[in-house]
Amino acid sequence: MKSILFALMGLVATPVMAKESFAAVSASDIVLADLFYQKRIVAVFADDPNDPSYIRQMELLKENTNDLAERDVILVTDTNPDTASELRIKLRPSGFSLVIMDKDGSNTLRKPRPWSTREITRSIDKFPSRRIEMLERAPAGR
Repeated sequence: MKSILFALMGLVATPVMAKESFAAVSASDIVLADLFYQKRIVAVFADDPNDPSYIRQMELLKENTNDLAERDVILVTDTNPDTASELRIKLRPSGFSLVIMDKDGSNTLRKPRPWSTREITRSIDKFPSRRIEMLERAPAGR
């Protein structure tokens, strides 16, 4: 009996595995239909990976990836206008562009300048699907 109790205590004390790391994905590697109702898309477009706005945006996004992961965000980058990725065809960005899309592909928010993670997460928190998620997690907070 004691051995079972100690075995159960060992299971409870086992640390929870860390969340998978948050990394950017190339727009050419994704299929939009696979992401709908699964992930929110934060897309960063530029005509060149050396674009100062693109570099600044990527620096800002590295500051707090936990907040983005908590909101089911996938970070998609596209710095080559010559490749016709599905996302580039759909959104038709010009130069640097930050685009935030909800899980259903709606509520597209476009910004012509870099945004901090805080600004991005506050915008996501206004999406209807995110509000529902927050109410489901904390129903007493209504």
